[in-house]
Amino acid sequence: MKVFVDVLIVTSVALSLAVTRRALARRRDPVRTAGRRFVPPLALLVGVTGAVYLNQVLFTVYVLRVHGGDPSFIARYLPAGWFSLAGGNPVLRSLAEGFPMPSVLAPSVLRVQAFLELPFVLLAFATVVRWLDADLYRRIARSGLLPLAAVSYTVVFCVVEWDLKNPYTMDDLVVRAVSAVLTPLFMARMAARDRAESRPLSASGLFLFIASLGALGVLVLVVYDTALLYNLGRLDDRGLLALAAVGALTVSRVIAVRLPARSAPGPSVMFLGHALRHWLTLFFVSALAVRYGVAFGTPELAAGAGLLMALVAMAYAMRDAVADPAPGGSALLLVGQLGCAVVAGVAVAYAVVRWTTGPYYEATLLEGAAAFLVTVIAVCALTDAVARGRGPHARAS
Repeated sequence: MKVFVDVLIVTSVALSLAVTRRALARRRDPVRTAGRRFVPPLALLVGVTGAVYLNQVLFTVYVLRVHGGDPSFIARYLPAGWFSLAGGNPVLRSLAEGFPMPSVLAPSVLRVQAFLELPFVLLAFATVVRWLDADLYRRIARSGLLPLAAVSYTVVFCVVEWDLKNPYTMDDLVVRAVSAVLTPLFMARMAARDRAESRPLSASGLFLFIASLGALGVLVLVVYDTALLYNLGRLDDRGLLALAAVGALTVSRVIAVRLPARSAPGPSVMFLGHALRHWLTLFFVSALAVRYGVAFGTPELAAGAGLLMALVAMAYAMRDAVADPAPGGSALLLVGQLGCAVVAGVAVAYAVVRWTTGPYYEATLLEGAAAFLVTVIAVCALTDAVARGRGPHARAS
């Protein structure tokens, strides 16, 4: 198992490096002002999430009626931390008592989730990319990166499935293969019809992007904890956290949409925008392999792969900054600004990780990454403002 996951990490990273440059080299897609209907990835993600929770309700009904409320028939094949059911909920019990032919709900055991997990992950990633750059989202979704990511994620899921072999494993593998074919086809079709325009880059826009990313990350973790691991019984404990994340996400996106267009950003903020675009694109194919590499593979290899993607993204961003420099910027000044920002970001992220703990390492990683990015953006915006104030126009005035 460990060897397979490590091979997947190396393979997915190599494919990312080989394909990404060609995907980004495509000309920008024109925004369609009229035409066929489309659904943005966030709306699709909400729909898939609703389907995931509906399956949890039907699974609970199935277990209550067919297995007397005891999930051990499947729980014994899987690790601890799964199948904390909401069997005591009076609404679910009432639904179970009146549900006709509960045996038809047997596919709710693992197989429905096996189909929905891939679109859930891909749509979450696509949503994040679209928030940052709508044109980049369209180019990724209509390039070879999307099917490659679908295959990479599916292979990772199947390797984990085989390691946790149970009576439904073969069915799950077939279902996941079908999902790997249908999901990217549908997403590419929706992306081709998307009419969103990329918004101008600014420090405030990046702050709102990080806020949105953090809130969505919390919601993804809640869905995994309460639904994809069949722990609907934990939803009461996670409900307030989920509502807070939904509120934060809603406020962030409303403000982001209404954010006025500003003048061109300073050199370091522009560099951060380029770096985030490249990092998201590079990490798209290898994200799930790296994530599972921490638990099922070699953690050092997973960390090294993540670091390599970040370094390559920064190299591409530096190339873009040199090719299209921001007004008043210089390479030496930019390096100094970024050095200060990274030092400050690492210090703050270390403090956050050191002083916070969570049930999953992903939660701690999310907190640390958010703290790092917010600090880096703040320092870059501040140093850009200071450098602009000391420029020739400021002295002349």
